[in-house]
Amino acid sequence: MIAHLQGKLVEKNPTEVIIDCAGVGYQVNISLHTFSLLPNTDFIKLYTHLLIKEDAHTLYGFVEKSEREIFRMLISVSGIGANIARTMLSSIDPKQIINAIASGDVGVIQSIKGIGNKTAQRVILDLKEKVLKLYDLDEVSVVQNNTNRDEALSALEVLGFVRKTSEKVVEKIVKEDPDATVETIIKKALKAL
Repeated sequence: MIAHLQGKLVEKNPTEVIIDCAGVGYQVNISLHTFSLLPNTDFIKLYTHLLIKEDAHTLYGFVEKSEREIFRMLISVSGIGANIARTMLSSIDPKQIINAIASGDVGVIQSIKGIGNKTAQRVILDLKEKVLKLYDLDEVSVVQNNTNRDEALSALEVLGFVRKTSEKVVEKIVKEDPDATVETIIKKALKAL
């Protein structure tokens, strides 16, 4: 119904902005990602999504059209409401969400506050095909790298290393050598930990 708002930025904080459009002030909920992209000018344009419920009409705003599309995809998943979708977009970069869904990386989705294992799996199950088609991603290469990474992380966890610490080390190894085998990742990680 309301596709975008363009007007004077009256008030701004990390979770919402108020935009004056021809004398009408619209309160718009935003993610931290959008907040970080807001221009330093008084005049702004936000792409919006209007959510209508029995007790409220709520506007969500985005600087980028692509972030709005991701938001709409996320709220289409059962168990993901607008506030959780906004939290997801505030917690990690929209591109990271897309890559996590495309590669089936439950850990990344689950690392977001308010999302459990089942919800993370449902997000991936419901959106993986859509994301791969929409963003034209190569499933094989993404999954291959992450499978080795995930297997290495699981092995390190079994060996008694803390997952958070292991993740940082393994991420660095995978960045340096994207084609590293599970054994190589584990060996390098054991030296670094």
